[in-house]
Amino acid sequence: MKGHFALTGFMAAGKSTIGKLLARELELPFADTDTLIVERHGPIDEIFARVGAETFRHYEFEALQDVLAGPRAVIALGGGSLTYEPTRALIAERAVRIFLDVPVESLVTRLRNSHTIRPVLGPHPTVERVRELLALREPLYRQAELTVRGARRSRRALAREIADQVRALELVSA
Repeated sequence: MKGHFALTGFMAAGKSTIGKLLARELELPFADTDTLIVERHGPIDEIFARVGAETFRHYEFEALQDVLAGPRAVIALGGGSLTYEPTRALIAERAVRIFLDVPVESLVTRLRNSHTIRPVLGPHPTVERVRELLALREPLYRQAELTVRGARRSRRALAREIADQVRALELVSA
């Protein structure tokens, strides 16, 4: 059964921020796979440098397995988590996927303003690199049960909208 709600989307789409607000709206716990990985293995950029992307994706899969074994929750996934087939299959089986669809220009602005350096983008994300990576990942994001455009509304309004859609689909009790 798909008891969990997993927010997917590109880096800086707002998965963690919206996820926390959505969890409050739905009165569910919140989990962020990136946070769990950092707690267990250290900073993400150091993991990429030390053991590479494939091992990082496996760490992400393990963190997700742990969350999915627990009570129903709202989960923020890493931007590249769906590129790892075991994670993609597990999420499709166990969670309602919610894609936060944010325009490239907004993503680039957010990434450039962020204090976090994303290993796959480096310290100076370009529109071209974001478009390139998004083109590879977007078909995976679009497999979500719900897609929400997320650039021009407040975070709280967006979380409420998602909660309303989830309730309308009778995916969680009101």
